[in-house]
Amino acid sequence: MGPVNPRRQARILASIATLAAFSGASSAQEFPSFNSYGSPGLIDMPSAEVAPDATIALTYGRIHDSNRLSLIFQMTPRLIGTFRYSGIQNFDNRDSVDGVFYDRSFDLRYQILTEGEIRPAVAIGLQDFIGTGIYSGEYLVATKTVTPQLKLTAGLGWGRLGSYNSVATLGTRPVETLGEGGLPTPDRWFRGDMAIFAGMSYALNDRLNFTLEYSSDDYEREAEFGGFDHSSPFNFGVDYRFKNNTQLSLYYAYGNTIGAQVTVSLNPKSTGVPGGNESAGVPVKPREPADIQDLGWASTPAGLAAVEDNTAQRLVTSLEKEKLEVEGFDLQGRSATLKLRNPIYGAPAQAIGRAARVMTRVLPASVEQFTIIPSENGMPMSAVTMRRSDLEALENDAAVEMLARTTITDAFGRAPAVDMSQYPKFTWSLTPYYAYSAFDPQDPLRIDVGARLSGELEVTPNMVLSGSIKKKVLGNLDTITRIDESKLPRVRTNYSYYAREGDPQIDRLTLDLYARPGPDLYGRLSMGYLEQMYAGVSGELLWKPVDSRFALGAELNYVRRRDYDGMLGLLSNTTVDPVSGVERDIPDVNGHVSAYYAFGNGFHGQVDMGRYLAGDYGATVTVERQFTNGWRVGAFATFTDVSGDDFGEGSFDKGITLTIPLSIGLGTPSRKTQTETIRTIQRDGGARLNVSNRLYEQVRTWHEPDVANTWGRFWR
Repeated sequence: MGPVNPRRQARILASIATLAAFSGASSAQEFPSFNSYGSPGLIDMPSAEVAPDATIALTYGRIHDSNRLSLIFQMTPRLIGTFRYSGIQNFDNRDSVDGVFYDRSFDLRYQILTEGEIRPAVAIGLQDFIGTGIYSGEYLVATKTVTPQLKLTAGLGWGRLGSYNSVATLGTRPVETLGEGGLPTPDRWFRGDMAIFAGMSYALNDRLNFTLEYSSDDYEREAEFGGFDHSSPFNFGVDYRFKNNTQLSLYYAYGNTIGAQVTVSLNPKSTGVPGGNESAGVPVKPREPADIQDLGWASTPAGLAAVEDNTAQRLVTSLEKEKLEVEGFDLQGRSATLKLRNPIYGAPAQAIGRAARVMTRVLPASVEQFTIIPSENGMPMSAVTMRRSDLEALENDAAVEMLARTTITDAFGRAPAVDMSQYPKFTWSLTPYYAYSAFDPQDPLRIDVGARLSGELEVTPNMVLSGSIKKKVLGNLDTITRIDESKLPRVRTNYSYYAREGDPQIDRLTLDLYARPGPDLYGRLSMGYLEQMYAGVSGELLWKPVDSRFALGAELNYVRRRDYDGMLGLLSNTTVDPVSGVERDIPDVNGHVSAYYAFGNGFHGQVDMGRYLAGDYGATVTVERQFTNGWRVGAFATFTDVSGDDFGEGSFDKGITLTIPLSIGLGTPSRKTQTETIRTIQRDGGARLNVSNRLYEQVRTWHEPDVANTWGRFWR
């Protein structure tokens, strides 16, 4: 093996530095208190504090008739975002449902200055900047730690935070509530009346904290429509923090009302490192120096073939103990190539490291070069090549030393032939499932729970027939009755029909074919019942160099609507709007071209451009932060040629995704994850086909950036 490329080594060292930052213990920085709007703060007012980087928090609280549920993510060390769902009871407004006004809103806040010895921390924030406007406000705030126990906060607010005892006015601010919501409102930002707010917090100990604030929020909307009585701007609170960072807060607010809030927080950087409880892998077996030059076993083709067969069988047996699988194996006098399947380890480097150590114990002593080719659905992903002597010398050194001596290249044309005696393979599972519908004003949360039977027949590694059927045990998704007019073909707003009639229901039943059509190229063809609402054919091609952060892909789909009962029947692509009676056709063909980029520090970006299910054209922008232990948090927004008025409530499709590795709860290795998508509302514009097993996630897992980021688990 040749010398290590200096530029490549620099990339590897940078990846390891990132790994160390991600996989270490959580920051010593303390968790702040979160206010009733889900922002670091006092009671209603914000502070300039931030949470430790990557903190995820969930708050639920009530002040008077206002109930607020917030999901918070500290996206970077200084930038924090909040999604909030609120319900104001006894609110006499035309948009209220049974007297309750429901509202979804987003906040962003950036810490401009960190706290210094003399300088306070300073932050700027946008509250409800793309909602209906009922909670809309902006602020500039400073916080200073006077003593380890005492913190002082003061700020200037606009909008809702400038509504009580204003001190000045800056321009004119629109005051109407936005009917559809969902659009940025820059014409309001930092305009209108300005007011001062202030407060203090005193920590009696590391559990008990007292807060006092002077609020600049007049609660004028609640007073106008809900009978709120604003008697005083002074609010008082007490927080009690439990050992697991859960916090209970009690408030006496605005001179006449009691409030309470519960906050639960965690940090994905240090929460549940997957596979921490698995048994240790086998150690490296050093060779005797006299055996290294012995090539007698490979001196004849017959001898080589016999040893290869015997070694392959021993590899299969040994790797089964590590819960790894052999898809192919080639043995030469000085080198060996293993095509490896990893069904269990979430960290790709852990699977590679365990396979390499097994190879040191099984292969003839003369074999110096190991090439491990990870496989996904039969596709060789990358060729990870290392020297056996490095494994022997560096087993007790830092993992970065081994990474610096390892090369990761394209595996196209390098994988050994598959042992077809193992196929076809059939596996099945019976697991619980749940499905839910959120944010419907008639019932903000509906949920079904039941059982799902799944099966998979691998005809060959590249040809897979798979599907699942589910049966509800209990739930209320079938009670969805809300019907809204749509100006588009009803590609998603007919969901309630599937929820009512599809029990039992075939989730998916597809034949998937996978291939490597050329260097840096990956292909997928799926046909059958692709998702709950659509059947058809989906084809995809991905270009992704093994050492690149950049990738390009293209997908083309031909679809037919599935019958509402969720079985094998199909419907025409003509939909009828239940309100207007207008017939509209869903196009047969849709598809996208996609660009992917890994920015580093766990951040990934994706842009999908093309034609959506309803025939609208546009693009979806997705940004995600991924952690080495499998956690992911992301956000997406879709903009198409459908106007906000035609789209309907929410104005455009957007949402948040949260992926949790199941190994967190199991305590043992697992590649399975659970991803939840939190949409403000699901409409017909910007809707994309839900195809499983898209290529990019499968491919990048085994390419250099991702493998290097998990290399800290190579010796696990």
